[in-house]
This record gives sequence, structure tokens and C-alpha cells, in this order.
Amino acid sequence: MPKRMALICFLSLVMLMSVLGNLLVMVAVCKDRQLRKIKTNYFIVSLAFADLLVSVLVMPFGAIELVHQHWIYGETFCLVRTSLDVLLTTASILHLCCIALDRYYAICCQPLVYRNKMTPMRVALMIGGCWVIPTFISFLPIMQGWNSIGIDHVIEERRHSGGSNTTSCVFMVNKPYALTCSLVAFYIPLVLMVLAYQRIYVTARAHALQISMLQRAGGAGGPDSADHQRNHRMRTETKAAKTLCIIMGCFCLCWAPFFVTNVVDPFIDYRVPDQLWTACLWLGYINSMLNPILYAFLNKSFRRAFLIILCCGRKRYRRPSILTSGAACAATQINGSTHVLKYSVLHNGNHKEQEKKPLHSNTESSHESCL
Repeated sequence: MPKRMALICFLSLVMLMSVLGNLLVMVAVCKDRQLRKIKTNYFIVSLAFADLLVSVLVMPFGAIELVHQHWIYGETFCLVRTSLDVLLTTASILHLCCIALDRYYAICCQPLVYRNKMTPMRVALMIGGCWVIPTFISFLPIMQGWNSIGIDHVIEERRHSGGSNTTSCVFMVNKPYALTCSLVAFYIPLVLMVLAYQRIYVTARAHALQISMLQRAGGAGGPDSADHQRNHRMRTETKAAKTLCIIMGCFCLCWAPFFVTNVVDPFIDYRVPDQLWTACLWLGYINSMLNPILYAFLNKSFRRAFLIILCCGRKRYRRPSILTSGAACAATQINGSTHVLKYSVLHNGNHKEQEKKPLHSNTESSHESCL
């Protein structure tokens, strides 16, 4: 009984945090005009919507089956629930891939290239693709039974394994479906994300190095100033590396166990224990809870919008209409983490703060500068 209560509390917490976090992201973008100006945020809103549907349409039925140890909604709804599971989780993963590609074009390409590539029409097509592509590996094959060709007897045995009076919502896949589904839903997006974030990190390091060279060329300060600049650049690079490691680490930690198991299981005669399957599946669901934290809560503009919503619009959290006359800055934004690089240039014997926009930055990212 204590274990069952602990399980119920854990599953309820995951679902509640996922619903609240993703709802907060969507409301923040709807209410904040500055957030709506940034193209990346449209991907984040669509991602939040997909994760919200996972937490509302998929998780509760999985939790009920896990607690009661049997499926009570019939075979047809089992197929619908399974199709929704594959559709929505795949859509969530494809949105993460699109965010990585969008950040790659914004940070690693010239502003003109970014504007040409990320037009509103292309953004809409990419978001549409994130929703349409998963249907070809979810509702279409599952409702037609393509995933169960050749393994119907195994599925029937597994469905009634708990006893003659109990049934389970069993989703098992043959080898062709396992390979195709895993490639589309995980492995191809994973490769694209790794390549994009690797280039983003290299470009961020180059930006920090160039600004540091400009500081030294300006002659602002002596040896102590040069040491400070090197330390600042090192901290910036370290922060960028940590941010990207957190993003990729959470994604791989949540979904890699499931998709590795999904590919391996058909080749070992479906010997993976049910408990391991359940653990891997819910670990993937937890990614829907973490996405608002990784892609929104790490962003200062989003955090300000959240505070305005949660604190009933208090003025102390509102965005200033103009930048203060203090030190100007340049920002390199990496998926919601803005790294602020300040520098001063010696001009006519006086220290004069000037603004230096990062090379290859886009106009959308400039909304995040100095916040």
C-alpha cells in the first residue's frame, strides 16, 4: 500500500508539473508582445502544446493502467491511446530538433541568411511538419495493424498474461516498424541536434574570443584587466557548454533508454521485462515536464513574463521601455540562455561604452540583449 501511494503521488506530480509548466509557457507568449516577435518562440509554444497534450491525453491513462495493473477501456481505445502516445511524443521530439535548427541558423549564419531561411511561411511549414510527419508512424500504421504483422500471437499472449479476467493495453512492434519508428522519432533528430549544437558552441566561443580581442585592441586597462577579460570569456564559454550539455543530456537521458529498448526488444524475442518498459516510457514522459524548464525558464525574457503572470502584473517585473544608459552589451543566445558580454572602448582618452552586436547574430536575438 505505501508503494502504491508513493507511485500515485509521483505520477500525479509529474502530470501536474507538466500541465502547469506548459500552460505557463503558452500564456506567457500570448500575453507578452516582445516574446511574440521572436520566431523561435513559436516553436516553443507549439512544443509546449504537444507536451501539454501528452500530459492530458496520454499520461493519465498510462497512470491508471499502471496503478490498477490492467486496462479497462477496451481494445479500440487502447489503439487510439497508443497512436496518440506515438504521435504526441514524436511531435515533441521533432519540435526540439526544429528549435536546434532555428538556433543554428540564427547564431551560425549571417542575419540576411537567417531572415531568408526563417520566413513566417517556413516557420509555419516546419511546425506543420512536426505534427504531420508523426501521423505516418502513429495512427496510420497502428490503426492498420502494420506494427503487429507477424507477432499477433505474441501480443495476444502478453495481453492476457495477467489472468483470464484481466487485459492489458499492449503495444508491441515488429522489426521493420521498430527500426522505422525509432529512426524518424529519435535517431535522426538526435544527430541533427548534436550537429547543430556543436556548431552553436563553436560559434559562441568564436564570438567571445573576438570580443575579447576587441577589448585588448582598445587598450582598456592593464594586465589585471586582461586577466579579467580572459576569465570572463572562460566563464562565458563554460556557461554555454553547460547549457548545451544540460539540454542534450536531459533529452538523451529521457528518451535514449526507451528507443534503445524499442530497437533491441524485437531482436531478442521480446524478452525485455514489463517493468523496464514502463520505467523507460515514463522517463520519456518526464521530458515533457522538463522542456518548459530547459527552453523557457532558462530564458530571462520568459522568466520576466512568468513573474508578471504569477505576481498579477506587478510593475517591478515589467520590461523597461528603453535600455538604461549604463553599460551596453552584446548577447549570444543559445536556446534561451543569454550570455552577456560587456566591453568598453577607449575613445579620445575617455572610456566610452559602445554597443557591439555579435557577429552572425539575428535581429530576433537582439530582443534578448542586455536583459
